[in-house]
Amino acid sequence: MTREENQQRLEKLKNIVASLPGKPGSYQFYDENHTIIYVGKAKNLKNRVSSYFHKEVDRFKTKILVSKIHDISYTVVNTEEDALLLENSLIKKYNPRYNILLKDGKTYPSICVTKEPYPRIFKTRTINKKFGTFYGPYSHIGTMYAILDVIKKTYKPRTCRLPLTEENIEKGKFKPCLEYHIHNCLGPCINKQTYQEYQESIAQAREILKGNTRELSRKIHDEMLKKAENLQFEEAEALKMKYLALENFCAKSEVVSHTINDVDVFSITDDDGNKNAFINYLHVKNGAINQSFTFEYKRKLDETDQELLLMAILEIRERFESTAKEIIVPFEMEWNIKDAEFFIPQRGDKKKLLELSEMNAKQYKFDRLKQAEKLNPEQKQTRLMKELQQKLQLPKLPYQIECFDNSNISGTDAVAGCVVFKAMKPSKKDYRKYNIKTVTGPDDYASMQEVVRRRYTRMIEEGTPLPDLIITDGGQGQMSVVREVVEGELGLQIPIAGLAKDNRHRTNELLFGNPPQVIGIQTNSELFHVLTRIQDEVHRYAITFHRDKRSKHALHSELDDIQGIGPKTRELILKKLKTVKRIKETDIQQLTEIIGTAKAKIIYDYFHNPLK
Repeated sequence: MTREENQQRLEKLKNIVASLPGKPGSYQFYDENHTIIYVGKAKNLKNRVSSYFHKEVDRFKTKILVSKIHDISYTVVNTEEDALLLENSLIKKYNPRYNILLKDGKTYPSICVTKEPYPRIFKTRTINKKFGTFYGPYSHIGTMYAILDVIKKTYKPRTCRLPLTEENIEKGKFKPCLEYHIHNCLGPCINKQTYQEYQESIAQAREILKGNTRELSRKIHDEMLKKAENLQFEEAEALKMKYLALENFCAKSEVVSHTINDVDVFSITDDDGNKNAFINYLHVKNGAINQSFTFEYKRKLDETDQELLLMAILEIRERFESTAKEIIVPFEMEWNIKDAEFFIPQRGDKKKLLELSEMNAKQYKFDRLKQAEKLNPEQKQTRLMKELQQKLQLPKLPYQIECFDNSNISGTDAVAGCVVFKAMKPSKKDYRKYNIKTVTGPDDYASMQEVVRRRYTRMIEEGTPLPDLIITDGGQGQMSVVREVVEGELGLQIPIAGLAKDNRHRTNELLFGNPPQVIGIQTNSELFHVLTRIQDEVHRYAITFHRDKRSKHALHSELDDIQGIGPKTRELILKKLKTVKRIKETDIQQLTEIIGTAKAKIIYDYFHNPLK
C-alpha cells in the first residue's frame, strides 16, 4: 500500500468515526477482504472507536490492528450489558483474528440423562441435546465417577439398551438380566419397579446432578421419619440407606459453608513471560463445589486482566449454563452483566473460595509449565536464566556463570576451584583447578584474588568469552575482594553476586549490588536450588582437588628422593619388598635380581652411605 492509499484509507475511517453515535453498542473492524478481524464493545461508540486513531496509541499490537482496518460497522443497543452480550455473540459467530482466544483443546466428559421413557444415566464426551439432558462437563474425572457411583448405589437406574415402554413391559416382552439378579437394578423391565417409581428416582438423581444434594438429603430424611411414624419400617429402612449414601457423598464433596447457595467464582493468573493467562472457574451449589475448571486464554492485543476476565466470565457462564446471581471476582470490574452482580470478598468463606480458585489457576499454570519443560528441557533453563536476569536486573541473560571456592588446611596445600555453568547446566570441560602460588598461610581473601586475577587475565589474553555473572561462595567480604580485582585491576564490568550462609552453615541469602543487598528469592524456589547447586558443585570440586593433593603427599616415600630411580623402578621394588624398611635391610644381590645391577647399586649406596 502506497502512502497516498494509506492516507485515503485513514481519511475514510475517520469520516466513519466522526459519524458514530455516542451510545452503547458493538463495533466491527474489517480488513481489505471485508472479513471481520476485530469485534469490540463500547459504552460510548464514538469515544471508544476514535481512541484507536489517536497518535498517542502506544500499544504495538493495536497499531498493527489499525493498519489492517479498511472498514468499520457498528450496532447500537439500549444498555451497556446488551453491548457486552452482543460483542460476545459476534465473537463466537465470526471468530475474529484479533480477539481474545480461548485455548481449549480438551473435550471433558459430561453425564447424560436420556429422554427415553425409562431414562438411562451414563458418562459421555459427545454432546447431542436431541438425545437427553447433559450435566457437566467435569474437569475432575474422580468427581464425576463419585456422582455416578452415588446415583448407582442410591437409585439403581437401568444400564441396558432395551426399548422399554409401559406397553412393552405390560406385554411381557423382556426378561431380567444379570444386573437385576445381583441387585444393581430394580427390574423396571419386568415391572418390579413401576413407571412412577422409576421417574421419581430419576428426578432425584437429576437433583444430585444439579448440585442440590443437601436439599434432597433433607427431603429424604423428612420422608424417612414420616414412614417410621406410620410404622412403615421397610420403606423407612430403604430411605435411611439413601439418606446415609447422600450424607456420605455430601461430607466428601463439601468444602465451604453450606449457607453459600449458588455462586460463581473466577480468578486469573498470568503466564509469566507469555501473553497467555489462566482463568479458573468454580461453581458452588448448596455449599459444595460442583464445577471446577481452568481455561487458558491467549491475549491478542495486550488486553488487561480485567478485559480478559470479563470476556471469560461471559463465555464460561454461557458454556456451563450458569444462572448464579452472585459472581466472586478478585478485583473491580468496569462493566456489569445482566441478572448478576460482581462481589469482591474481603474475609470469610467467600474469600477462601476466591483463594481456592487462585490456587487452582496457579497449579494449572505450574502443571502446564512442567509438561512443556519435559518436552523441551531448554525451556526450563531459559526460564530460570530470565528469572535470575530479572531478579538481579542484569543487562543480558546470564548464560555463562562462574563460581570460585578455596580449600586448605591451616594454609597447607592451598588450592582453589572454578566451576562454569552454561544455560544453568555444568560445563565440566571448562572447570579449572588452581594451586595457590603467591599466598602464604590461610588467607582466603588473598587466595581468591590470586585465582580470579589469573583466571581473567588469561581469558583476556586468549580472547575467551568472559562470564555473564560471577558468584562467590561467600558473602560481602568475598564479593568485595573479587570486585577489587575484576573492576579495580582488570577494568572488567562483570556482575558479581554472593551466596551467604546462616549460623548453621546453610545457604540462605543471595547478595548482589555495591554495597551488596539481599535479593528476594524464596529458598525453596527452583532458582534458589540451582544457585545452591552451583555453590555445592564448586565446593565439591575444590575439596576433591585438595584431597587429591594431600593424598599425593601422604604417599611420598624416601624412594621418591633417590636420583636415578624412576616411578616404574619404585613400583617394581615396592611390589616385591612391600616397605622401605625391607628395602633398606635387603642385600645388593637380591636387589640386583629384582631391578638390575645399576639401579640396585644406586639404591644400596643411598641407604648404606655412611655420609647419610
